Amino acid sequence: MTDIDLSAVAADRDGSRPLRGYLASPVGTGPWPAVVMIHEVFGLDDVMRGHADRLAGLGYLTLAVDLFSVGGARRCLVSTMRTLSRGHGRAFADISAARDYLAGSPDCTGKIGVVGFCMGGGFALLSAGDGYAAAAVNYGQLPRDLDEALADACPIVASYGGQDRRLRGSASLLDAALDKAGVIHDVKEYPAANHAFLNDTETGPRILRPLLRVAGFGPEPESAKDAWDRIELFFATHLN
Repeated sequence: MTDIDLSAVAADRDGSRPLRGYLASPVGTGPWPAVVMIHEVFGLDDVMRGHADRLAGLGYLTLAVDLFSVGGARRCLVSTMRTLSRGHGRAFADISAARDYLAGSPDCTGKIGVVGFCMGGGFALLSAGDGYAAAAVNYGQLPRDLDEALADACPIVASYGGQDRRLRGSASLLDAALDKAGVIHDVKEYPAANHAFLNDTETGPRILRPLLRVAGFGPEPESAKDAWDRIELFFATHLN
């Protein structure tokens, strides 16, 4: 598991410079199918790196791209969220740079998926039509024009929390839109879960954690286990 510099690849796409990432490799000798991983709103922290390590443990060369490379969450969060809302911009160039890095690696089979959490889930959903073999969307916001966003989408597995008021109804809306688009999918809402329920511990600045706890954000182990099992099965089906 290693930190890598993606700046040279990002330059070809007018992406961020510097652009960093965390590369988690499976045990043994490749090549392996690969996954671009997109972090949640608090950045590429130890919890997100743990998710990348988990995916590597499942046999996927996993590159977690740091969308806040230029200046951390404080400087980059607002502009990154604006990019997500618009559906185009530098963050998408950075995600594509991570995919290009994997595609050019001799350790990659050429099959590449994308997975995102929270903010990253929204980016993963909007990236599903960009040549990936599968996408995992975890409590990601839906775009304004969902039908347009899904027009060329790859197979999608998505998980939402039933207690997540900010994304209430998103699972059913996404499920219906994927049906309409004829996209292979597995969408599930977990009644006991809230936002960020796949995390195995609390995240975010310590000063905010009591507020996030009151809001119900954070781990829900039973729901998380089922969601990870579904991701594992879905990726095994579409990336191998």
